[in-house]
Amino acid sequence: MKIVNVIKNSMIDFPRRIACIAFTFGCNWNCWYCQNATLLDRSEDLTPALFGFLEKRKGLIDGVVICGGEPTIHPDLPDFIRKIKGMGFDVKLDTNGTNPEMLASLIENKLVDYVAMDIKAPPAKLAEIVKSQNRLDSVEKSIDVLLSGGVEYEFRTTVTPDLTVEDIREMAKRIAGAEKYILQPYRKPDFLSSAPEPLKYETLKEYLRVAREYVSVAQLRE
Repeated sequence: MKIVNVIKNSMIDFPRRIACIAFTFGCNWNCWYCQNATLLDRSEDLTPALFGFLEKRKGLIDGVVICGGEPTIHPDLPDFIRKIKGMGFDVKLDTNGTNPEMLASLIENKLVDYVAMDIKAPPAKLAEIVKSQNRLDSVEKSIDVLLSGGVEYEFRTTVTPDLTVEDIREMAKRIAGAEKYILQPYRKPDFLSSAPEPLKYETLKEYLRVAREYVSVAQLRE
C-alpha cells in the first residue's frame, strides 16, 4: 500500500462518522474527468504519516475512508485495513468495482463497515468513459456482491455530460432495490481546458426523478 494524500477531517464522506480520508496510489482506469488524476503519479508515500496521525486521533475521529485511485488493485489492502481496524477505527471503502473477489472477501471478513461503489456508465458506454478495457465485466459482479447484503453500501454515479437520462434509467434499473443511489454533479476538471460544461441543475433533477423510479433512496449530492 502507498498513501499519496490525506485529508485529516471530513464530516460528509463517511455517513454518521467523522473521518480521515486516505488516497491510495494508482488506478486501473483512466476516467477523463477524474478529480484525483494529479495524485496518481505522486512519489511520496504518506503511509507512515497516516498511521502517526491516526495514533494521535484515537477517540477524536471515528473512521477512515480509503479511496484513490483504486484501492483494490493493491493485494495488501486487507492487511492495511486490519491495521486500521486494530486501532479502533471504522473503515469505508470507495471502489470502482473492478475487484469483486477482494470486495466479497473484505465484506465476509468484516473488514469494511461501509462501501461506496461508483457506477461510471452503462455497459455500452463504460469503456469510452473510463478509457480502459480493464476488468469492465467485473463491475456487474461487484454490483451483485453489494446487492446481496453483508455491509452497508451506496452506489453512486458522477453525472458527466456523456450520460443521458436513458443511461441513468439503465443504471438505476440494474440496481433496483438498492439501499442508496447517489448522483454526483460532474465538475469541469481544471487540467482539461477542452472539457465540456456541466449539465444544468434542472437536467440533474430530471435524472434524479428517473433514478427514484427504481431506487427509493436516491439523492443528488450537492
